[in-house]
Amino acid sequence: MLLAEQLHWPIVDTWTITRRNLLRYVRLPRLLVFSSIQPVMFLLLFNYVFGGALGASTAAAGGQYINYLLPGILIQIVMFGGVQTGIGLAEDMGKGIIDRFRSLPMSRLAVIAGRTLADVLRNVVVVGILLIVGTLLGFHFQAGFGNALAMVGIAVLFGFTLSWVFACIGLAVRDTETAQLAGFLFIFPLVFASSVFVPVQTMPTWLQPFVKNQPITQVVNAARHFALGTPANGAVWKALLWCFVILAACMPIALWLYKRRTA
Repeated sequence: MLLAEQLHWPIVDTWTITRRNLLRYVRLPRLLVFSSIQPVMFLLLFNYVFGGALGASTAAAGGQYINYLLPGILIQIVMFGGVQTGIGLAEDMGKGIIDRFRSLPMSRLAVIAGRTLADVLRNVVVVGILLIVGTLLGFHFQAGFGNALAMVGIAVLFGFTLSWVFACIGLAVRDTETAQLAGFLFIFPLVFASSVFVPVQTMPTWLQPFVKNQPITQVVNAARHFALGTPANGAVWKALLWCFVILAACMPIALWLYKRRTA
């Protein structure tokens, strides 16, 4: 009973902050519109620009590049969504909103957790839109409905995980521009040096050991396993392990940075 009472208010506070951030998307719908247009553009451009050249190298995905591409794009997009967590926290810091939260009798964890949860829910909407567009382009799940849900689940989990990484960045820097640049500088090398767009086997041999073992490749491979029924080769448990390790490392750091910035 005592534990339930101790957890009640942090949960209520987290939902209050989550609702506040979700209402912002309702009041500024262009934010959701543009965050939805970007992944659709990536999907269309990579499918039609590189699909002809890369179709043969992705024969394991049924010979259609869209089947290989879509799970990778989903992971890329939830990562881009995670960047918004850092930008949003840096913006709230700059406007003094975090200082107002600090003056209220609320959980410190709720401020960051509410932000990350709101961005996760937005990611779910974007993932849904991308799946609809991908289906129109010829993508189809080949491993059943349950595995399709598992693919969406692991993508959303990874997005939530990386939101805490970018929360650390947003709390460490002083402005939104720096938070955005730092976030994308972190993302781009990892995304392109992964299996998001092309098979690892097509890359230089000196680069392959890094690409095979970095977290994005493991999560993308797990997503493809659920979507297409390709061999997992341990990717699922490795992806989950990466998520656990990143969360275990970044949550305490984010809380420490929050306390330090609001002391």
